[in-house]
Amino acid sequence: MEKETGRSIALSPFRRLVTDQMHFSQQVPTVTADRRIDLGPLAEARQGCSPRVAWSVLFSKAFGMLGRDWPMLRQCYMKFPWPRLYENPHSIATINIERQVAGENIVLYCLLRHPEQRPLAELDAIVRRHKEEPIENLRSYRRSIAVSRIPWPARHWFWWAALNVFGRRRCHNFGTFCVTSVAGEGAGLLRLIPLLTSTLHYGLFDAGNRLDMRLSWDHRVMDGATVARVLVDFEKVLNHEMVRELERAPRAAA
Repeated sequence: MEKETGRSIALSPFRRLVTDQMHFSQQVPTVTADRRIDLGPLAEARQGCSPRVAWSVLFSKAFGMLGRDWPMLRQCYMKFPWPRLYENPHSIATINIERQVAGENIVLYCLLRHPEQRPLAELDAIVRRHKEEPIENLRSYRRSIAVSRIPWPARHWFWWAALNVFGRRRCHNFGTFCVTSVAGEGAGLLRLIPLLTSTLHYGLFDAGNRLDMRLSWDHRVMDGATVARVLVDFEKVLNHEMVRELERAPRAAA
C-alpha cells in the first residue's frame, strides 16, 4: 500500500509577521516575575458596570498610571548607533486582539496611547472597535499586510531598524508595554518571549477573585526587585484608582 505523504503549506502574511517577531524577541534577555493579586474590590466594582470594561483595558490603564512613577516602564533598550536606553514621555499600551480572516485566526495589535490620561469608557470603546469593526477598516490590519509584503531580506532590515534605531518611532509603532492573555479561552500563559520591555500576562481567577499576574521584562532595562515592587503597586492601583473610576461609571440594571 502506498504511504501517505504530507503537504507543504505556504506561510500566510500574518504567520510571516509572527515568525519575524519571534526572531527579534529571542534577542531580548527576558525574565518573568509573578504575584498572586487579590482583585475582589475591582471585580465587584466591574460587575456593576454597563457595559463591563474589559480586563485588558483595566490592566492597561493601571499599568500606564504606574509609568508616571516608574519611568523605567516607559524605557526600551536601543542598540544603534550606540547601546542606550530611550525613555518615552508617556505610556502606550499594546493589546493583542484575535480576529479571523479567510478562516485563519490572526492577532492584531490595538494601541492605546496615553492610557493613564483617558477614561476607561474611551479605552474600552477602542478595544471593542478592534474586535467588531470590519477588519479592512482597521489601520493595524492594513499596516500588517503592508509589512508582510516586503521581501524577506528587506523586511528583516525594516524590523531591525524599527526596533533599534529610533526610540520614538519604536514606541509609536509597537508601544511601551503589552497586555496579552488567553484566559478567555480557559488557560494562562506561564512564559513569554516578549518583544517589548514589559509584557503583562495573566491566568484564571479563582473563587476568591485572586489572579496570578505575571510580568515578563527585558533585564537590560530593569531588575527583579524593581519589578516586584511594581507588581505590588499595580495591585494597589487596580483596587483603588480603578475601583473609584468604575464606581463613577454608568451602573447595570439590577
